[in-house]
Amino acid sequence: MENPFKQINQPLKEVPQELKAKVMSDIAMAKLIMELAALFSYNIGDVIETVMRSRKDTK
Repeated sequence: MENPFKQINQPLKEVPQELKAKVMSDIAMAKLIMELAALFSYNIGDVIETVMRSRKDTK
């Protein structure tokens, strides 16, 4: 088996433009999904903190 660490200092290989475009598109889609999930989900830590604060205020 070849040592993969020997390839670290080698010059980078050029990637086909189609593959680059596909990877960038996939990353953009993943970022969009993460942003949408953050929009439509609750920050659980913030919810717990708000509930605990409101319980202390009512006592």
